[in-house]
Amino acid sequence: MAGHSKFKNIQFRKGKQDKVRSKLFSKLSRDITIAAKTGLPDPAANARLRLAVANAKAESMPKDNIDRAIKKAAGGEADNMEEIRYEGFGPGGVGLIVEVLTDNRNRTAANVRAAFAKNGGNLGETGSVSFMWNRVGQIIYPESAGSEDKLMEAAIEAGADDVESDLGEDGEGHVITTSFENLSSVAEALEAVLGAAKSTRVIWKPQTETPISGDPAATLLKLIDALDDDDDVQNVWSNADIPEDELAKLTA
Repeated sequence: MAGHSKFKNIQFRKGKQDKVRSKLFSKLSRDITIAAKTGLPDPAANARLRLAVANAKAESMPKDNIDRAIKKAAGGEADNMEEIRYEGFGPGGVGLIVEVLTDNRNRTAANVRAAFAKNGGNLGETGSVSFMWNRVGQIIYPESAGSEDKLMEAAIEAGADDVESDLGEDGEGHVITTSFENLSSVAEALEAVLGAAKSTRVIWKPQTETPISGDPAATLLKLIDALDDDDDVQNVWSNADIPEDELAKLTA
């Protein structure tokens, strides 16, 4: 297990904090509803729902919102929702994976295609990008959870694959990576030792990153913003490698 892989998979978000939070709660609610639909509406008996609820709680989502999202699945409100993955390339040849949850495939496809077309991107076929990425589990703990050595020991015992500690004022914290198949078991083992995680999710991890800067980087961020602003879009993944100082300026 590598202690400090340099992997970073940034989901860029900009805009006013209240707007961002409202959209986050909407996405979390959809995650919960779909998870409840795919199994029992009981987190104790549904691993996917358990993770979705844990993520919502980590973001301080009210209990009433969580319960309401679960009841939507029981009431059949999620029957017309489908999960779709779009893949394409942005400026500078950067790969993009866009995950959506929609009740209108035609509307969403048109919106995603327009975002790519207006911001220097090209929408590709399914599989045109994802073959260069790995589908893995990611568990994030805040720096307050413990030292790097403590997190490393706990992760090894739990069966995780990798730990990267990104500490400091602007750091993510302790980022633990595991296989897609072992995410639930690793998350539960870590929770028993470290408490609740900041977030637990399935991510797309690029096998290689694409360096980009200057105008192409600025246009790429506009493309990602346009996609992320769509209510149907759940996640936008990029393999862009933008210099940290330049990224800070672009997202200020």
